[in-house]
Amino acid sequence: MAKVRKAVIPAAGLGTRFLPATKTVPKEMLPIVDRPILLYIVEEAVRAGIEDIILVAGRGKASIEDFFDVSYELEDKLERDGKHEWVTSLKQIRSMANVMSIRQKQPLGLGHAVGTARPIVGNEPFAVLLGDEIMISPKGEATVTEQLARSFETTGLSTVAMMEVPAEETSKYGIVEGEISKVDGATLLRVSNVIEKPTAGQTTSRFALPGRYVFDASIFDHIKVTAPGRNGEIQLTDAMVAIAKSKGLIATTFKARRFDAGDKIGYLQANIELGLEHPDTGTALRAYLKRLAPTL
Repeated sequence: MAKVRKAVIPAAGLGTRFLPATKTVPKEMLPIVDRPILLYIVEEAVRAGIEDIILVAGRGKASIEDFFDVSYELEDKLERDGKHEWVTSLKQIRSMANVMSIRQKQPLGLGHAVGTARPIVGNEPFAVLLGDEIMISPKGEATVTEQLARSFETTGLSTVAMMEVPAEETSKYGIVEGEISKVDGATLLRVSNVIEKPTAGQTTSRFALPGRYVFDASIFDHIKVTAPGRNGEIQLTDAMVAIAKSKGLIATTFKARRFDAGDKIGYLQANIELGLEHPDTGTALRAYLKRLAPTL
């Protein structure tokens, strides 16, 4: 079975939940402590053996491409100031993978964004990582993308991450339905249906899609014939239903902390938890939170 060597990161959204900050700064470049959201996502992909990162970008996202490029003036200044460790760090960022971008010219939904990457992905299997979802796996364990890639390489079936959410939150996500089994401590679902943001009573499933997928290239053919749905957008979930009914689709739970960094609370939670683990901020932040706690 072919190895998963390419990853698509949709990053063309307008980031309206973070306005006015995202008027000029892409949501994906907002910092978690001292690293942009997108860097956490790219590093997850690279740890899974991904070699090519395809950013699906839109207007006003040039700073994303610049982040993975050379900054001659900055690196020269750092070298002259003797800050060689920073120069090394910046070089590692731009050399960790082949980062390329393709333009999504119209905001026609996640399915359309993924389909836009077809000219670069070609006929290879590929991962999709949403640009505002941060997944932090336990130290020494496989990333979520790596867990999905291993499943695909073993079974030959497209595999997506799922998590259980409270019933009142199912309307926020794509929800998968199907036959449940247990394998090595994980819950697996042989997917029979995927519902985009179901209304009350539309499903009894509480298994939600948090934004990590591995597909074979046939998903592109399904996207191509998917009709626009809610808000005139081409939904990735509709193409997932088609692939589930043809070749088959697996959903699996995963081992990782997940932060929805596209949501204000999720973004703040990520900064607090990862700030507590950061060597430069952990001690001071922990002391501050302990002082603050009695006043809440």
